Amino acid sequence: MNREELAKLPVWNSMSTITLSDMNDVKLMNRIDTKYLTNVGLLPVILQKSLDNYKVQIINGSPVSSYDTIYFDTDSLDMYNCHHNKILFRKKIRMREYLDSSISFFEIKHKNNRGRVKKRRIEIPLQDFEMENLNSDAITFVEGQTQYKGASLVPQVHTIFDRITLVNNQKTERLTIDLNLRFENSQTGNSVELPEIMIIELKQDGYKQSFMKELLRDLRVKPRSMSKYCLGTVLTNPNAKSNGFKKKLRFINKIKQP
Repeated sequence: MNREELAKLPVWNSMSTITLSDMNDVKLMNRIDTKYLTNVGLLPVILQKSLDNYKVQIINGSPVSSYDTIYFDTDSLDMYNCHHNKILFRKKIRMREYLDSSISFFEIKHKNNRGRVKKRRIEIPLQDFEMENLNSDAITFVEGQTQYKGASLVPQVHTIFDRITLVNNQKTERLTIDLNLRFENSQTGNSVELPEIMIIELKQDGYKQSFMKELLRDLRVKPRSMSKYCLGTVLTNPNAKSNGFKKKLRFINKIKQP
């Protein structure tokens, strides 16, 4: 489903809504993420069964938002390799443009050995995003938050996708559903689209009971950790290590079929 088709799903007529300003109560910048990969054909079922428990975020009158993200790494793919090699303490460094809000941020995500994710970010000018440029503020930020020097980081993968964001009625968890994934590698020039796949991320302040966890379990959708950066890299960079992701890649090829 393209963005226009997603925005016209009948379920939106019945689902309660939440505005972007109201989302300030559910930022969850220090959180636990649980990720799922499944076929986009399950989306209408998931949304319909969530009507009584979740609200959908609306931006500019639409339940669907578009994102463009540039992931940075070293020439030797240090951060990608940490994930591939199952290092528990790891980082991701990215620029993200929120296309519907005309805002862009430089963001750093830290993940510790307990699975807790901390995200820190600073706003950056849109022109820096468009030029894939780390300005002096971004360099100071990354050098203060990580062991990396700004000069050692290069743009690796663009990730473009549409997102639906749900918030539970208690405002204790946020659910993002990413669709129409496209990866463009800044170093190799390769690109890949995955229109059949959606990535679901449940964001909570701890491991807690969740209606969505139970729903996905009932639908036989199991948690599967796979970052968009790593997925985009392994699909578009033939020189990147891939043995550690082969099982997940086989699973992705399997669920492409409805």
